[in-house]
Amino acid sequence: MDQIAVATFEKDMKFEGFLLARSSEQRSSSNGSKYLDMTLCDRTGEINAKMWDGTVTPPKAGGVVKVRAQVTEYNGRLQLRINKVREAEEGEYDLSFLVPCAPYPAEQMLKEITDTVAAMKNETLRKTVEEMLRMAGDRLLYYPAAQRLHHAERSGLLHHTSTMLKTAKAVLQVYSWLDAELLFAGVIVHDLSKIREMKSDEAGNVNDYTVEGLLLGHLVRGVTQVREAARRMGIPEDDEYVLLLEHMVISHHGEAEYGSPRPPMFPEAEMLHWIDLVDARMNEMGGIIRRTPAGAFSEKIWSLDRRVYHPHYAADTGADAGAEKPARSRPDADAAYQGLL
Repeated sequence: MDQIAVATFEKDMKFEGFLLARSSEQRSSSNGSKYLDMTLCDRTGEINAKMWDGTVTPPKAGGVVKVRAQVTEYNGRLQLRINKVREAEEGEYDLSFLVPCAPYPAEQMLKEITDTVAAMKNETLRKTVEEMLRMAGDRLLYYPAAQRLHHAERSGLLHHTSTMLKTAKAVLQVYSWLDAELLFAGVIVHDLSKIREMKSDEAGNVNDYTVEGLLLGHLVRGVTQVREAARRMGIPEDDEYVLLLEHMVISHHGEAEYGSPRPPMFPEAEMLHWIDLVDARMNEMGGIIRRTPAGAFSEKIWSLDRRVYHPHYAADTGADAGAEKPARSRPDADAAYQGLL
């Protein structure tokens, strides 16, 4: 599909093409007039869009729209001012260009995880994690890790988990006294309950949270799922490894301010917290670098509470900066960033 990528938008640029609507709603301004507020994206990035016409029906979230617009700037951030918008018709667009997705095939990432689990000698951990993966089912192949921010992409949950697993294996080269299998198990299960926390379509687009996601969240639901998986596998309730795994799930955000009712209270739980944080931050910063020109600062990133600088890297190739490179080429239609990397 021949159109300008969102990651390359510049102020005053005109754009006409197809974008995925992550969110879309009609709002009211301070003077009472209505307008259309949307978050639009392709696989390279997303941008807020406004249409100052309150008579236009908001397109459905997760749908593809064709827009005619101009790139403007508001509070230091690029924004689209929409002149025309309509729902796209099937066959008009290439979905693989529009859907942000992980840079590796979902099946490859899942195999890395399941191979790690199969090699575990600790039966409590192996059986519990295997059952939790089974409970997650096929949705794990396409679920994102978040609605916004890090790994908000098709197969993002697998991407986040598999890169964390690689980091854990590297960390064990330094801290070899840690219980490797306990750390691996914590990495694999810590976010699995996001599948029950968010509503995602098969394109990896989250348009809302579930009732249990809003009432409980993935930390609390994750603890109950660890216990349920262990029970299903006939593991005694007093098995300490089940308790340790539950603690790793409920403490991996680190502090009560970020949702953890308990801080990490043993080394593997502490390491899980930091690996999770590093992976989330690096994924988010990689995305910022890809959409920020070399030698420039990004807009202020609210989740980081700072602006991010894109250095003049020696091997910087613009859109490639900050991007993970797949281990091998990917010919299928789901190829993440294909043509961008």
